[in-house]
Amino acid sequence: MLYRLWKKVAGLAVLGLALILLINSVWFLKLFYPFPHRELILKHSSEHGVDPYLVLALIRTESGFYPLASSRVGARGLMQIMPDTGNWIAGQMKMEGYSQEKLYQPAYNIPMGIWYLSYLDRTFDGNLVLVLAAYNAGERTVKKWLAEKVWTGRQQDLGQIPYAETREYIDKVLFDYHIYKRIYKKAGGLSRASLAGIILAPEGNDGQKAEDPGAGQEFAGKQGAQVVLGPT
Repeated sequence: MLYRLWKKVAGLAVLGLALILLINSVWFLKLFYPFPHRELILKHSSEHGVDPYLVLALIRTESGFYPLASSRVGARGLMQIMPDTGNWIAGQMKMEGYSQEKLYQPAYNIPMGIWYLSYLDRTFDGNLVLVLAAYNAGERTVKKWLAEKVWTGRQQDLGQIPYAETREYIDKVLFDYHIYKRIYKKAGGLSRASLAGIILAPEGNDGQKAEDPGAGQEFAGKQGAQVVLGPT
């Protein structure tokens, strides 16, 4: 009787240990945290000083890596760019041959989304939490919260953010960001050459802010929240 009980307990302990090792193994985590479009992400992340792991976490949250994703307000593609915002970004990047339908193509969507992250990074002086808040809720909205002291802008004060979706969005992207760094840095996922010039929080290259894209240009995340671009 005692032997059978001990054997059962020992078996459960071994099973539990095996599950822990499995969950913490790099190859297992990569099944849930993949690295598609590797060359495209690395190239443009390096050019704009944005951490590729952050880009991966954001894409995972925005579209689940589905290039044809569309939100209920019309955001398109992997990084969920609104058509009007795409027009503005394409103009800032001096893209040739751009059309709104190309937002569904990773070769356009990813470089544009990374450029926009670097723009927000310059706008909010490298504060990653503010960058993510603006990516979801809108640059002008976040500036208004800060100006009116609705939110301190600090991660520990996320509860002050009026939008539950934005609070959850920031938490999810930061969580996935941590996991991506853990997986791919542990596995040596990027070479030193690939990481040259890239910092952990995305930052712009020249410190210069883009011109105001104007009213009516919008960016929307996967959740369907409308985001208005441009400084107030």
